[in-house]
Amino acid sequence: MSQRLIKRMFRQVRDANIKYGLVQSGDRVAVAMSGGKDSIAMLYFLDLLLKHTPLLFEIKPVYLDMGFGNDAAAISRYCQDIGYDLIIEESNVGKVVFSTRQDDNPCALCSHLRRGALCRVASAHGCNKLALGHHLDDVVNTLFMSMLYEGRYHVFKPNAYLSRADIFAIRPLVYVEEKDIRALCSYLNIQPVKNLCPADGLTKRSEIADLLNTIERIHPGARRKFLAGIENVRSEDFWS
Repeated sequence: MSQRLIKRMFRQVRDANIKYGLVQSGDRVAVAMSGGKDSIAMLYFLDLLLKHTPLLFEIKPVYLDMGFGNDAAAISRYCQDIGYDLIIEESNVGKVVFSTRQDDNPCALCSHLRRGALCRVASAHGCNKLALGHHLDDVVNTLFMSMLYEGRYHVFKPNAYLSRADIFAIRPLVYVEEKDIRALCSYLNIQPVKNLCPADGLTKRSEIADLLNTIERIHPGARRKFLAGIENVRSEDFWS
């Protein structure tokens, strides 16, 4: 059962890679490692992509210390176990978000600052791609958040060029569901690092996730259908 799960997830990563041109031969990919289940799964499948496809590219796992007191030792060991050295970069992002700025929407500010810092680290190590661990659930959650809280239709792209950093942000897990990532970590006996961020689990994103869990229970497969709707949207379907 678990081997079938891995094969299915690998096909999903491979299909997203083919459709959106996420990783190509000659790329040097910085893989953003937080120590959570999503980044662990992302590195696992990028490693499989390197080993089991004709693609020739480099993988550079990167950990950005946000200043929350998270322990990077376990992340470093996991990377070493599959053949990679973890790049660790200190930052003051956590201090800026929760002490200096005290923003009303700390997650949005933190995400923006973290991505900028990761881009700088990636560029410093000669990378042209930055891999982020957003999965299928994150795609759909972002869509619902934008509609409910901002009154607009907005989603992030699987492959986005960040002109300021001159780097591509890619999301290899966009076809992979969160429940499968949990099952993978359980099967591989990998314990994700606990996130010590003060806002963890207390955000609007968590509320939206709970809402979509309810929808999924009533309508199994709803998230994947929402994703299909995102991919099949047409400009003539909008009023403006």
